Amino acid sequence: MPDVREKQREARRKIIRQWAKLPKDKRQSMQGISEFARTAAQQNENAFVRSRRDPYQKIMGWLLPRSHL
Repeated sequence: MPDVREKQREARRKIIRQWAKLPKDKRQSMQGISEFARTAAQQNENAFVRSRRDPYQKIMGWLLPRSHL
């Protein structure tokens, strides 16, 4: 179980770093956020194997507070 949590933490850090590197205009539209979250969920699906929540929804939860919409 700790290994699964660690994978999720690492994925979260990686995804948020990638998010911060995007141009500001892509981080401020709901469409840009959604596209990024879908891609990130697919690329990191092994980190969310035991998660009850949909990986896309989980990533959206991480990104929306940082988007300043």
